[in-house]
Amino acid sequence: MLGIAVTATFSQQAFERALGIDFPLLSDWDRNVCGAYGVRYDAWKGHTGLAKRSLFVVGGDGVVRYRWSTDDAAVIPDFDEVVAVFTGLQATSAKVG
Repeated sequence: MLGIAVTATFSQQAFERALGIDFPLLSDWDRNVCGAYGVRYDAWKGHTGLAKRSLFVVGGDGVVRYRWSTDDAAVIPDFDEVVAVFTGLQATSAKVG
């Protein structure tokens, strides 16, 4: 598991320490990842190139198993749904491995 955000690495390190996150947070400072996944705003509140609030679960095989995105940054995903998808992937991986 990892997180990716359109923020500087030092900001992510502070966020990671403050919340006690135990997985890597990566910086998409150049906006390549959000562009590739189709979740980059052209413009939002006078800013260009920002990432939309979004969440993806990608399997070890590189296939996107879950995708959620919104144009309203105040909306959050259904985390129970995401955990269920992630847990299902882990269970499948354990059976195969």
